[in-house]
Amino acid sequence: MKIIYSPECAGYSSPGHPESPRRALGCAELLRQNPRHEFIAPQPCEEADILRVHTPRLLEQVRRGESHDPDTPAIAGIFEHALRSAGAAIQAAMLAWRGTPAFSLMRPPGHHACRDRVMGFCYFNNAAIALTRLLAERGGPRRVAIVDFDCHHCNGTEEIFLGSKEVLCVSLHQSPCYPGTGLRSEDNALNFPLPPETDGPQYLEVFARALEAVRSFAPELVVAEAGFDAYKRDPITEMGLEIETFGEIGRQLAALRLPMFALLEGGYSSQLPKCVASFLDGWERADGV
Repeated sequence: MKIIYSPECAGYSSPGHPESPRRALGCAELLRQNPRHEFIAPQPCEEADILRVHTPRLLEQVRRGESHDPDTPAIAGIFEHALRSAGAAIQAAMLAWRGTPAFSLMRPPGHHACRDRVMGFCYFNNAAIALTRLLAERGGPRRVAIVDFDCHHCNGTEEIFLGSKEVLCVSLHQSPCYPGTGLRSEDNALNFPLPPETDGPQYLEVFARALEAVRSFAPELVVAEAGFDAYKRDPITEMGLEIETFGEIGRQLAALRLPMFALLEGGYSSQLPKCVASFLDGWERADGV
């Protein structure tokens, strides 16, 4: 398993903001203890990669620190951090397509970023940037599936790919909850809204149904938008998953027997490192990594 990470991603913060540097630092410290993990440094993506997904207006807003969203502040240097995070997603996608499982342990996250709007802690949509680049590659996949198990609906990813014949977007998320979208399925976007307090067994029952839809789509590659804020003690959500539930999520995804990479999205509990480690362990054991 390749872990794409740089401590530089901990180089920005906003007072009191839940998407803090300790998220990545704590995960890296724990994951480095596993000999199956090989850490590699990210490379920033090119602006052309951003512009395959986002508008020139958004790119310039992030570059100039002019983006406006209460949850997604214009922090000094955030443009460079966002380029590294998107670049790490591209690296993970390329590794996975070549047969090497990869996890991007970078921030900022991406699944709320829309074509022309930052929001929800996200500046650029990492998964969309990586998949759009990979789909354009000669010899790349023709059909890909996104499985988002963050507690919040992946509204940005859905908006970007809605109507695509090449991409299936699947999301399991708490509802009602921010951003208030994902209440129903539409076209290639399959949404599974779940009530607050949904526990592990209930969640996994729905997750298994979601993966049946993925199998029916017959993708050649899967990306997991991996959020861990459905953990029962996450401070900003109301779900009931145990640490071990994330291990089973990883196992079930690996059981698809498809090339796969994963990107860190949400998760704000002090137990985030253990949730991430559980997910990767389930993935690795099922995949024989």
